[in-house]
Amino acid sequence: MAQQIFPTKSNLMAQQKSLALASQGYELMDRKRNILVREMMQLIDRAAAIQDQIAAAYAEAYAALQLANVTLGVVSGFAHTVPVENGLSLDWRSVMGVELPMVKLEETAPQSLYYGLGGTNSQLDEAYRKFCQVKRLTVELAEVESSVYRLAQAIQKTQKRANALSNIMIPQFNSNIKYITEVLEEKEREDFSRLKVIKSSF
Repeated sequence: MAQQIFPTKSNLMAQQKSLALASQGYELMDRKRNILVREMMQLIDRAAAIQDQIAAAYAEAYAALQLANVTLGVVSGFAHTVPVENGLSLDWRSVMGVELPMVKLEETAPQSLYYGLGGTNSQLDEAYRKFCQVKRLTVELAEVESSVYRLAQAIQKTQKRANALSNIMIPQFNSNIKYITEVLEEKEREDFSRLKVIKSSF
């Protein structure tokens, strides 16, 4: 590619300017990648902690449900009185231009029970509360895992762009600058020699 650049001073200045911009772009991409990786690692740690909490919450919830089934018989009839969850809301936050979801679950009062108190007992209430906790943790985990996925995609794109600058564009600009500089220096030497010959002939 270097041989396709016409060796003039204006082209040399243009290549030097392009090299400076490419180097600055690489530094910005590298910084962006590092920030995104740090953010993703924090979210991965958070996701692992939430998964542990969910595992424990599910175990407690199913144990409470089993106890409610033992004391009341099968409680699926009571479960049908609980409405479908529609209290989810979605917002976004930006990290280095990457949009990450913020999922919120509208909190219901702990005493909000959708079944009558007649014919039920505290074991059913406990199972209901435990499954509400599972629901909250699941929403939080969905937010974190979605953010990790989006960050991983952004890191991959940023890495590709940084590699293109570092391994292709910057070496090309350096090669072009070297070629133009060598040609211009050779031309200056030729001009100097020619002037010496002309001067000596007078």
